[in-house]
Amino acid sequence: MGIIPSRNLEEQRREKDGITYFDRGIVTGKDGRKYDRFAIQTHFVQRGESQKDLVEKYVRPLYQEGDMLSFGAKVMCMCVESVKTRDEVKPGFWANLLWRFAGINTTGVGMHEPYKMQLVIDMCGLPRVLLAAFCSAVTKPFGKHGVFYKICGKGVGGIDGFYFRSSFDVYKEMALINPDNPTELCNDLFKQTGIPVVLMDANDLQRDQLGKSDGFPLTDDQIQDAMQDNPSGQGDELTPLILIRPVA
Repeated sequence: MGIIPSRNLEEQRREKDGITYFDRGIVTGKDGRKYDRFAIQTHFVQRGESQKDLVEKYVRPLYQEGDMLSFGAKVMCMCVESVKTRDEVKPGFWANLLWRFAGINTTGVGMHEPYKMQLVIDMCGLPRVLLAAFCSAVTKPFGKHGVFYKICGKGVGGIDGFYFRSSFDVYKEMALINPDNPTELCNDLFKQTGIPVVLMDANDLQRDQLGKSDGFPLTDDQIQDAMQDNPSGQGDELTPLILIRPVA
């Protein structure tokens, strides 16, 4: 792998045609291919906004032939309204019990919140959640992590929100659920804009690829190489759109 650039926002900051973006620098993949990445700053996207309009407003002024777009999963959730609000979730006995045994991770709240735990119960069913909680408790002393999410499945690991320490008040009252048709969404956006799209749920620990448009120029491994340092940053940077530009 190439050297991952340090994150200095003021040095990276650029402007073009009224668009603010951050040059995250060039990284080198395992196969020797190099990629430049531009993290594009947007407004705080609200529920029901058009993903096509976001691309045309923020990405089009910077786009060059051969570029590819990483579209942030959280923003896509807001666009297609794949969300749940607190008044739609009613924590019951098991949610109020189980959340107390969940650990807080370094990138968010994990399941350490009764509303989020109840949302998982609603999605997966109580028997599966109880099994996942039991297996997690048994394996955690042996250093195994993520067992709860693996057993639950159904995209539970991608749930974000109901997070009392969020930088944005809306995420304290709302949870985002990764859409169940990511490839279709990428294909639709590609047809509307002509820009190859990959939908990414990324943080500083992992970069989960949810789907990509047909004929996307990079393999899955190459996408991971290009996104290796999470160029989208954390949520408060408001840079969910990443232009990936291969370097000759």
